[in-house]
Amino acid sequence: MADLSLESEFHAQGHRLVAGADEAGRGPLAGPVTAAAVILPPDLNPNAAWLRVIDDSKRITALRRESAAEAIRSQALAFAVQHVEPDDIDRIGIGPAVLQAMFSAVSELRPQPDALLLDWVHLRHCPLPYRRVVKGDSKSLSIAAASILAKVARDEIMVSADRRYPGYGFARHKGYGTAQHLRCLDEMGPSPIHRHSFSPLRQKRLMRDA
Repeated sequence: MADLSLESEFHAQGHRLVAGADEAGRGPLAGPVTAAAVILPPDLNPNAAWLRVIDDSKRITALRRESAAEAIRSQALAFAVQHVEPDDIDRIGIGPAVLQAMFSAVSELRPQPDALLLDWVHLRHCPLPYRRVVKGDSKSLSIAAASILAKVARDEIMVSADRRYPGYGFARHKGYGTAQHLRCLDEMGPSPIHRHSFSPLRQKRLMRDA
């Protein structure tokens, strides 16, 4: 269960404002990759009742995520959400796109953090003290809060995309490569928000060009 232990370690080192950052949408075939960054109050009571709704965004229901996101937005010291669009994902690759989204979110935080807790990413340089945490959204409440905001924001985008590009089922599968989504791709071809560098879209393009 996520708690504030990792945040407290940074606090003990003199880093008062600790931001957690995480992404949603690394694997889908369509839509942006979305990242959020959250600074929880440094004097936060670890037993505060509202913290009980926060957990790894993948382990809680959509309804609970929305409730948790509302609580995070009202209780956090600062939060920000940023997106990298499919065209840019195709251009720079998903790994760099994830980092771009994460650090864009961090750069939008006011106040700026003194240290970062990141769900595991490949990182060569960071201007702030940081820690990469394997399965960070199940260990750090700051990372878990960021994962929830990112997931809720991205899901809202994909529900809106379902209205703009009907027939793909974006509201249901959120762009992931489900059997239904693959059938729709076969029947309709890609939409403007599909990631052409991702298999199977890349394979289909190669077959067309052969």
